[in-house]
Amino acid sequence: MRERQYAYAQRALTALGDELTKRDVPTALVVAEDGRPGLEVTDSRLRVRRVFVHPGFCWFYWGDQGDERVTCLRLGAAVGRIAQAARDGWHEGEQGELRIDLRRIADAYRT
Repeated sequence: MRERQYAYAQRALTALGDELTKRDVPTALVVAEDGRPGLEVTDSRLRVRRVFVHPGFCWFYWGDQGDERVTCLRLGAAVGRIAQAARDGWHEGEQGELRIDLRRIADAYRT
């Protein structure tokens, strides 16, 4: 299962990176310290954020705020949203990490 999620994330990020590059948004496919594939995206102020894929929700995300995620299911819309966020500049401060443990959510509904 993890191999399929990794492959899905890598394909989605590669497609995203290709489309962002066409819009003159600098990107680089990377592997995070924890082994997740990510896409480094540089904003208009030359600050880098990593875009990751949340496979459970089919999101691209680049922080933990509500406006820092977009669906992977509509690539064109995702490219537009991320390109605009990069042009506007990333939020100030450290990049937040979106952690949603689906097992804990499922366990809560079992009790």
